[in-house]
Amino acid sequence: MISKKIKIDNPVGLHSKRASLFVNEANRFQSEIFITKGQRRVNAKSIMGVIILSVDLGDEILLEISGDDEEAAMNSIVELLDSDFGLGGEA
Repeated sequence: MISKKIKIDNPVGLHSKRASLFVNEANRFQSEIFITKGQRRVNAKSIMGVIILSVDLGDEILLEISGDDEEAAMNSIVELLDSDFGLGGEA
């Protein structure tokens, strides 16, 4: 298992469109993927779970990935977050 703390720096956090893109990316991998914010831990492959976390600008999340493709999954998800999902500030 690998994990990484990530500070969310896009203005709208992980809501609606970004949550959907995040979940779609997580589902590309066979590894188990979880996100923790505060005391709540959710399956990153569940749109409802990701939305329930209510991740906003400046929040820190813990991304935990376990499985055969965990490194590829971590790299891909971190790249997605760093690129603002390719949306360039779009809400």
